[in-house]
Amino acid sequence: MAMALEGIKVIDCSQVAAVPMAARILGDFGADVIHVENPTTGDYWRVFKDAQAEQGGACPSDFDYNWENFNRNKRSCTVDLSTESGRAIIHKMVKEADVFLSNLRTFELERFQVDYETLSKINPRIIWGNVNGYGKEGPDKDLPAYDATAYWARAGIPFAISQPGIPTYGYRPAIGDNVVGMSLAYGIAQALYVREKTGVGQQIDVSLLHTGLFQISFDVSGALITGLDRDDWMEQPPDEMIQQALMAAMQIMGFYSARFNSPISGMYMTKDGRALIFVILQPDRYWVKFCNAVGRPDLGENPKYQTIEGRAEDVAELRQIFTEIFMTKTYEEWRPLLEGIPYAPNQSLKEVIKDQQAIASGCFVEYDHPTQGRIKQVANPVIMSKTPANVRMPAPEFGQHTEEVLLEYGFSWEDITRFKDERAIA
Repeated sequence: MAMALEGIKVIDCSQVAAVPMAARILGDFGADVIHVENPTTGDYWRVFKDAQAEQGGACPSDFDYNWENFNRNKRSCTVDLSTESGRAIIHKMVKEADVFLSNLRTFELERFQVDYETLSKINPRIIWGNVNGYGKEGPDKDLPAYDATAYWARAGIPFAISQPGIPTYGYRPAIGDNVVGMSLAYGIAQALYVREKTGVGQQIDVSLLHTGLFQISFDVSGALITGLDRDDWMEQPPDEMIQQALMAAMQIMGFYSARFNSPISGMYMTKDGRALIFVILQPDRYWVKFCNAVGRPDLGENPKYQTIEGRAEDVAELRQIFTEIFMTKTYEEWRPLLEGIPYAPNQSLKEVIKDQQAIASGCFVEYDHPTQGRIKQVANPVIMSKTPANVRMPAPEFGQHTEEVLLEYGFSWEDITRFKDERAIA
């Protein structure tokens, strides 16, 4: 029996988690997926499991089950996109491909000449899919992002799934990437269906932030309609009880944080009690920038701390230094200082619905409701350039369209009357 996507050729020009998972899903259903990796560094995901295991964050194993999980049903091909020859190779591959996938930011797509405008001229039938952190528009569109920052913290998931005094600090690797990958694969499948009818490909964009908002849209939609946050309607425990629970939670988090070999990843609290989540998978690259941002350039210049191994020797001491520093300023005071560093605050629902990046990147959709007037809800997170999603009607009243539907299916008014008498319909 032929597989669903047999004969579909996919160029997976991405790394780490979300887009590779989307490509793997397509491969699971029969697509021929070529995973393009840098010939020198490869895909960082190849070493991620071992790095996590060293810190007690992943099950130790000689077999890289993490790489296997995200990259089965693929072939690996090394190409350096920063070279002219590498770009020529990709362009030739795209000419014969059905799908091109990446997780590069806008300026990187243009630099490497793999943006949709360029590739669609080479192959008008190409379906081009991309995942980024915060969407294509808005002030933060080019900020570095990971699922733990954009999808998890900034989208408000820890806030939504925690309780006062029982905060949710932790997350698991790729917990958001998998949802985003599934969303991208769903968009690609739709685009393939559209191309079957029209012969033309299109651009598919999915962001970590938008998908995070979609994941907790039960809570976000409530905040959008009412303007209320959980603290406005939920009964709170006594302050003393909350403080006791927070102290215990912080002690436990401190126990686990001591195992991290990088002092610039994890959580730090600000003067006004805001939790900032840092996910810095290339700590050597960001070390000096981080130290300058927190006002300790001397640590950035220390020869011992120029490598992750050197910093790991004094990780407890460095964490204590940074913990005390972050407590000296409020979140609003830290925001301009931390620009360009991969981090995000844990946001409340009220903050989420007012987030200027979420608004600018199209995470919310407005439409008219027959009883509520103009309302705002979470938009579909899969952005399709030529066949976009839209809201054509509000949620129906109970049985609102029963007669309309039955008439469409050839039943007469006499049939409908009889069905009502027989209580077959309401």
